[in-house]
Amino acid sequence: QVQLVESGGGLVQAGGSLRLSCAASGRIFSINDMGWYRQAPGKQRELVAAITSGGRVKYADSVNGRFTISRDNAKKTMYLQMNSLKPEDTAVYYCNAVLVTTQRYELDYWGQGTQVTVSS
Repeated sequence: QVQLVESGGGLVQAGGSLRLSCAASGRIFSINDMGWYRQAPGKQRELVAAITSGGRVKYADSVNGRFTISRDNAKKTMYLQMNSLKPEDTAVYYCNAVLVTTQRYELDYWGQGTQVTVSS
């Protein structure tokens, strides 16, 4: 079994910062691409940032320059440093990982989500 567990969400004032973490555990052989997605009420889930196993990153235009994605492969953990937060960043943030299990299956996993609320 594999689990992705997010942490670090919460309530913050506009202009503030939060750091999200996503820890993978279980029968994992390797982790390929990872990413953070978010879904605001009444909107579709959207990609916020993604990172490859080699460290190549990409960002949504709306967060570029404010958010930083990173990962620690040894700890099987991904991070999202969010600075200069805006009320429009309010959403449930989800961790996603494409990983290979110890049985050599490549599967797409999602975390349970963590709420980020930015007050104006």
